[in-house]
Amino acid sequence: MTFGDFVRKKRLEASMSLRRFCELADLDPSNWSKIERGRLRLAFTRERLEQLAATLGLAKGSEEWQMFFDLATVAQREIPEELYNDEEVLAALPVFFRTLSGEKKPTKQELNHLIELLRRK
Repeated sequence: MTFGDFVRKKRLEASMSLRRFCELADLDPSNWSKIERGRLRLAFTRERLEQLAATLGLAKGSEEWQMFFDLATVAQREIPEELYNDEEVLAALPVFFRTLSGEKKPTKQELNHLIELLRRK
């Protein structure tokens, strides 16, 4: 799942149209639509992402909150197309970025899976 897919899903679950979400979040609907569709690179500060997560009704510290930020981290990085199109690699990237930033230590299973993926690539 991409950042755009996740946000679109949460927005629709909250019964918010794209335009309404953009009004509440002070975003340009045309550009936000491109972000949701993966056509425009995400480039927001942590503070701005927290505002967007709150607009979606995500509870701070929840699993959905963490997923939002994991996917945002992936979306804001320059990732080669061949990796971005590999679902298994895409799913492992949040663990990779959290490990690099020292934000969260991966489990042994997550680390072994990541090592295996990197060896295959």
